[in-house]
Amino acid sequence: MPVWQQVLVGIVPSIGVGALFWFVMRAVIRADRNERAALAQEDAAAAQEDNAAQA
Repeated sequence: MPVWQQVLVGIVPSIGVGALFWFVMRAVIRADRNERAALAQEDAAAAQEDNAAQA
């Protein structure tokens, strides 16, 4: 087996695991961002209702 194939066999799994980790972390960060935005929107709506009820 040529040296370049040995290097490729050694590097490809690491690149694959790294790419998988990147996709998973990107999904987690996006989900967190969306959840925080939804909670902020919900809090703003609740604050508006409280202000309307007090007026």
